[in-house]
Amino acid sequence: MKKRIIELNVNGDNHELFVNPNRTLLEILREDLELTGTKRGCDQGACGTCTVLIDGKPVRSCLTLAVEAQGKKIITIEGLQEGDTITPLQEAFVSEGAVQCGFCTPGMILTAKALLEENPTPTKEEVLRAISGNLCRCTGYFKITRAIMKMDREAR
Repeated sequence: MKKRIIELNVNGDNHELFVNPNRTLLEILREDLELTGTKRGCDQGACGTCTVLIDGKPVRSCLTLAVEAQGKKIITIEGLQEGDTITPLQEAFVSEGAVQCGFCTPGMILTAKALLEENPTPTKEEVLRAISGNLCRCTGYFKITRAIMKMDREAR
């Protein structure tokens, strides 16, 4: 397969990369750009650990070819914080104990961010529907749901 040059905008920075067109966005993020906050889980799009935001929408980066992400705005978990300051949403996850092992956390937070951008006051059912594609084996979703719902009551 013939390599080609692609340009990706990740967390506000442009990156020019020489890649095989069959490489996934997950591979590029973790291996080439060393953004390891995006986790590799099932490689089948079923677990949600590799979720990133593309143009504000949650997307499974293990199922997305890097070439398909050209010209779009990609946000990873590393792109949320400014310096050493985490966002109120990240703080809510910490304060509610929704980060236990942490493996699902980046995908959960990015999914929650997309939900809250679209619907700042979601119901519990809407939160559960939004995160339904993100698997968590530690919290039973109670603490995660509580952290997201907490954002209704606090300034973002």
